[in-house]
Amino acid sequence: MSRDLFKTSVRMESLDPAFDLAAALWAERLQLQFEVEAEFALQVGRQGLQLAELGPRAAGPIRIDFIAGAIAHRRLYGGGNGQMIAKAVGIQPGVRPVVVDATAGLGRDAFVLARLGCAMSLIERQPLIYALLEDGMQRALADPVVGAIVAQMRLIGGNAIDVLRTWKSEPPQVIYLDPMFPHRDKSSLVKKEMRLFRPLAGDDDDAPVLLDVALALASHRVVVKRPRKAPAIAGEPPGYVLEGKSSRFDIYPKKSLKAKG
Repeated sequence: MSRDLFKTSVRMESLDPAFDLAAALWAERLQLQFEVEAEFALQVGRQGLQLAELGPRAAGPIRIDFIAGAIAHRRLYGGGNGQMIAKAVGIQPGVRPVVVDATAGLGRDAFVLARLGCAMSLIERQPLIYALLEDGMQRALADPVVGAIVAQMRLIGGNAIDVLRTWKSEPPQVIYLDPMFPHRDKSSLVKKEMRLFRPLAGDDDDAPVLLDVALALASHRVVVKRPRKAPAIAGEPPGYVLEGKSSRFDIYPKKSLKAKG
């Protein structure tokens, strides 16, 4: 994972002397420096790895926590197979597709699908986001309840276009995409995340190419999550759309998912 994937300046920080060694290992791995001028800091502390914006008007730090917080609330109260995302990937009685989330981000949607029984592969190309995901998943594996869910999630680092083009194992039944496009969102949580992540990762301008590669590999369907009023990805139009209040799923079917008899 190279430093040229960072779109802005980032430094490494240890929040407690007990984590100095861990911080040094992350710094070496991600080619980050300590005590330099930067816009962001990757920090290690008692709650794990987190990304923080620096400066007087900085938002609070972001970490990935599959055990508590927003993800835990969604796990407990988000609903079951009737969720729109479950319908979008083709979950039905007796059917739990193998899914690749090619734009993993914070891993929330992948975690929901893993909780519903899907075997998940998560691809993330931004090194800092990958590091946050890796740290969050490692901490979650120690939890007696959440660990069993996260054990169904495999994390892959790299550009999804290259990873999918060189896919060597059985083609996934479903490939799930949630590209980062320039759009507005009224959610304060999403605003905070985008404020931190967009300068680091930029927009996914290669989404049309990623869609083409996904369509070539997926055995059954490709699913693209979009803001409700946003245009579809340029290229082949979706076969059908599932629309919610703030987002929608563009479905590109190749063949039907059926229960094994």
